[in-house]
Amino acid sequence: MKTLVIGNGGREHALARALALDPAVTEVHVAPGNPGTAAVATLHDVDPMDGGAVAELAVRLGIDLVVVGPEAPLVAGVSDAVTARGIAVFGPSGAAARLEGSKAFAKEVMAAAGVPTARSFVCVDDEEAERALVEFGPPYVVKDDGLAAGKGVVVTEDHALALAHATSCERAVIEEYLDGPEVSLFGITDGVTVYPLQPAQDFKRIHDGDRGPNTGGMGAYTPLPWAPADLVAEVLATVLQPTVDEMARRGTPFTGLLYAGLALTSKGMRVVEFNARFGDPETQPLLALLDAPLSPLLYAAATGTLAEVPPPVWKRGAAVAVVMASAGYPESSSSGDVITGIDAAETIDGVHVIQAGTALDEGDLVTAGGRVLAVIATGESVAAARDAAYDGVAQVHFDGAQHRTDIASSV
Repeated sequence: MKTLVIGNGGREHALARALALDPAVTEVHVAPGNPGTAAVATLHDVDPMDGGAVAELAVRLGIDLVVVGPEAPLVAGVSDAVTARGIAVFGPSGAAARLEGSKAFAKEVMAAAGVPTARSFVCVDDEEAERALVEFGPPYVVKDDGLAAGKGVVVTEDHALALAHATSCERAVIEEYLDGPEVSLFGITDGVTVYPLQPAQDFKRIHDGDRGPNTGGMGAYTPLPWAPADLVAEVLATVLQPTVDEMARRGTPFTGLLYAGLALTSKGMRVVEFNARFGDPETQPLLALLDAPLSPLLYAAATGTLAEVPPPVWKRGAAVAVVMASAGYPESSSSGDVITGIDAAETIDGVHVIQAGTALDEGDLVTAGGRVLAVIATGESVAAARDAAYDGVAQVHFDGAQHRTDIASSV
């Protein structure tokens, strides 16, 4: 099988790496990719947002399966352009990707499907936002209705800050605060059958102790020894399957990866958000523990035959990912800082490095984005994997590097 992964971040490097290790995959291509993906795939300088160009590349290369990584191309309908050329795509249509592209639409679908979620109001002006904030009270939860690269959510006790964020959005979703730990649970689906993956937890805020602004994710780990034993079964029955069924009922079947961000509240499990693709950085530790080839799952989901292949199985043990970010992130990012120590990190047993915001400059690997790379480690337990991951982080250096020191520390 020839595969083409669309995107240039850490998630796409992790997907390309997993496909390169898959015995059924004969070629891995990535567009546009990064220096890390260049080690496991052939790179192509194609704009991920240009559906016509992506489709043309897939045809020219004789690709059997296109895997669209980021949310923006999915919402823009890149999958539709590829599907129109008769090539299988892992990733929803533009219409189905509205589950991530519009939080208001996701709330509408959840209401129709009976999916448990926070009460909310959709606000388009200052007066509506003020009424919603008063209705719920602090802590205030204000979300940009559209895509915001994981940084469009403000959770604060500060009424003025909450109102300012709401008014900065063309349309804001203001909702009640959900207490309890958050969990990410992904489901692979062909629009009918859903195979859940094992749960993971990511760490959104930039600083230790969940302080500071939201980021795209500063680390993740899996499995979650503290999670309820029936969590996966409950989420499949009450969240993933009903949502997939509702999307099919609407005539916009959802295929690909349905990401449920969950809060395990004192009143029960609630959906915080939906994403329409693999999460980053949760994908990195999940794929490190997947104990089966990736391509049969993705291809079956893309071709409506998921029930004909075995569900995913997992290695024993745990995996932890620690993200290293550039100076200034998330407000800004530093580019051009030389990165060293990746090879040394990867000599540690169970450790590999996934690149995200990197580039080559006259032969040097340099920073080229906010989240620069992630150090992933597997081990017999979460604690063992965590120790190995931080041993790897200690080997990697670039000016201004920042990372959290408390990923998976409470397990």
